[in-house]
Amino acid sequence: MKTELAKLIKNSKSQQGGFTLLEVLLAFLVFALSFAVTLEILTGAIRNTSRAREYTEATLIAQSLMDQVGMDIPLRSGASFQGEEGNYRWEIDIFLFKGSDQNTRSIELSDITGIELLEVECLVSWGAGGRERSQMFSTVKAHLENEDGVGI
Repeated sequence: MKTELAKLIKNSKSQQGGFTLLEVLLAFLVFALSFAVTLEILTGAIRNTSRAREYTEATLIAQSLMDQVGMDIPLRSGASFQGEEGNYRWEIDIFLFKGSDQNTRSIELSDITGIELLEVECLVSWGAGGRERSQMFSTVKAHLENEDGVGI
């Protein structure tokens, strides 16, 4: 009985082994693929965050510039201004508001009241080479004309 028990213990010990080389290689391959996918996801998230930051900064610059139109930047038809702010380049064009078929009443009202509607377009660009990006912003501002036809 003792010899049979000793044989069973000996057989069970010899069958207990570690992982085979194939199992280790397969586990490493699964780990490497998962790690590569995770890195790709993180890289894409960082790229998207950077792009969103750039568009947000461009929007804030455009909003700041459009707030200055009529105060620091003269509000007159045909005017064009440009400049730089950090890594961003901007250009502002001001022209008479043409409108569309849907808002002809606002143009007629401007003829009656002497209030001129001017469209302000602000183009903000950034980047260089093949990575240049730009965003266009537009608004309409009211402008009161005096008797000389010059805005007040």
